Amino acid sequence: MRQLGSLVLLSALALAGCNRSETDSNVGEAGAEKSGKDKLLNAGAEMLQHKAPLNAFSTYLDGFHFYNGNMKAQMEAHHYVTQLSADLYQAIIFDGNERDAKIMGVEYIITEKLFKGLPEEEKKLWHGHVHEVKSGTLIAPGIPKKAEHELMEKLVSTYGKTIHTWHTDQERSLPVGAPMIMMAFTKDGQLQEHLVKERDARLKVNTAEAREHRLDIPVPKPIPGANAWEKGEYRQFVITSKIDSAVHKHQMQ
Repeated sequence: MRQLGSLVLLSALALAGCNRSETDSNVGEAGAEKSGKDKLLNAGAEMLQHKAPLNAFSTYLDGFHFYNGNMKAQMEAHHYVTQLSADLYQAIIFDGNERDAKIMGVEYIITEKLFKGLPEEEKKLWHGHVHEVKSGTLIAPGIPKKAEHELMEKLVSTYGKTIHTWHTDQERSLPVGAPMIMMAFTKDGQLQEHLVKERDARLKVNTAEAREHRLDIPVPKPIPGANAWEKGEYRQFVITSKIDSAVHKHQMQ
């Protein structure tokens, strides 16, 4: 898997000189404009400080999410991914791919080997990636088709746990409200067509062609427990002033 990550990174570097397709943030910045002193301090920090954790996020994936329990609330999600081990990835999710992009949340991605070992209740927080891959709606913009195909062969059997903390799709200029557990689509007809058409036009990609190109990717046997929403089992965060004894005990450990 690390070799695959290197292949994707090398491909991205080879294409670094090509034109990029821009996606601006959904919302503007709350608060006053940065002062000249702020800009100077930021520029100095950018030049001088060590940023190894950020530099490790080498792979860019673009896909779509919906709020667990409300499929009508859908949005595009720009993932910047780093591979921690052969079985574990982590991603920062933005609402765009430009400097003004807002961090919407995070996603943790694990292989089926690790997913099998999760408690049954925990599995209900996770979603599979089969449909995202096979439908062509999950893409890795800017890398050669062969490299993207190899990446999708790996991702098709993985599972993701996604939490959004800033709901810019609702035009919120601040990260207010409860964090939300997100899910991925599992069948044709669930994802709003206009979101795909707008994404394809903006990023200069073709979802239909990607789908055709991935017909040879085998569909893995699903492991029970993920995509619990399909069975009417929804799990979501709720803000409360009460903390039960189990949560308190966990926090004190």
